[in-house]
Amino acid sequence: MPEVVPLGLSASPYPDRTVAKPGFEKDLAKRTLTNLYNLRPAWLAAAHAQLDAAVAAAYGWANYTADMPDDELLRRLLALNLQLSSGA
Repeated sequence: MPEVVPLGLSASPYPDRTVAKPGFEKDLAKRTLTNLYNLRPAWLAAAHAQLDAAVAAAYGWANYTADMPDDELLRRLLALNLQLSSGA
């Protein structure tokens, strides 16, 4: 039986939880998001770069670069937040 059935649905659209084959429990226990991010495989870094660029484009930041300092990103986000909260 699925673990999660969203309200309004009679069946879960999600796959069932992966259950380790006997003898492989420790291997499966190592497969965590933290470990995945610590390894930072190339496909994950590329996916994040694409997502970052798409978000920057959605915010209208035509001059966004991947090496933009966090302080600049935070400055821009604060300015956008203040603009939206003022109703402008």
